[in-house]
Amino acid sequence: MPPIADPLVGRPPSLARRPAYLATQISKAALRLLTDAFAEHDVRPAHFGVLATLDDLGALCQRDLCDRLDIDKSHMVGFVDDLERRGLVDRERDDADRRRYRVAISPAGRDLLAELRRVHAASQAPLFGHLSPEQVETLAELLGSVVQRADLLRLGPAESTDADADAALEGVSS
Repeated sequence: MPPIADPLVGRPPSLARRPAYLATQISKAALRLLTDAFAEHDVRPAHFGVLATLDDLGALCQRDLCDRLDIDKSHMVGFVDDLERRGLVDRERDDADRRRYRVAISPAGRDLLAELRRVHAASQAPLFGHLSPEQVETLAELLGSVVQRADLLRLGPAESTDADADAALEGVSS
């Protein structure tokens, strides 16, 4: 006989303890909240990610943006085009490689990003507001560790040998 779902959460018990399943469900809920909250500003969550990354790290080529945000390059072009049309980012030739363009956040992009950060925090309160600040910090640290490992699995350590990659992956799991 199959297990009976917990009536309080409506999730099958065989899935309710699986981290990948839970992470997917959290992601879907958070994305719904963000999409609704950002709609007022005609921004999608991916636009927010691009603006935040450029604000945090400075100008980057589109390929680096793709790698850092795990966004397909065909989608990234559209996101950057949208942001550039609105004056939120600027494209400039890469001095190191004239075939490439670097993308930089504009002053208008920084202004909007400040507002989007407030909107982001408010939109996530219904999902995470029942947790203490310490629990939210712990959750972010745990998820960050898993994301770091996922990035190593996806991209591998930059310019390293297989032994370096194995050591890096081993270090992430400890």
